[in-house]
Amino acid sequence: MMTRRQRIINLLEERDYSPSELALALDMRGKGAKKVILEDLKAIQKTLRREGKVLLIKPAECRKCGFVFPPEIKVPSRCPRCKSEWIEEPRFKIEPK
Repeated sequence: MMTRRQRIINLLEERDYSPSELALALDMRGKGAKKVILEDLKAIQKTLRREGKVLLIKPAECRKCGFVFPPEIKVPSRCPRCKSEWIEEPRFKIEPK
């Protein structure tokens, strides 16, 4: 039986996912699901460095004004430019260095 983090690594090696998509793929429900996924991604990022792999981050983007957030492991709630809450989640993928 694989751990949740191992399952996340396997999924991210196949294609890119947003935190919400990862939660659905792992059958995680509830308010805290995305938060748990984001915490796991931070830990996975450290683990990957030792294995010679890298976690690629496509930054979050405001769908209203097009503002691009810094590439971080977090989901912003509001755009600093237009104050819109219509935010495209960041996407993550694992690739070899």
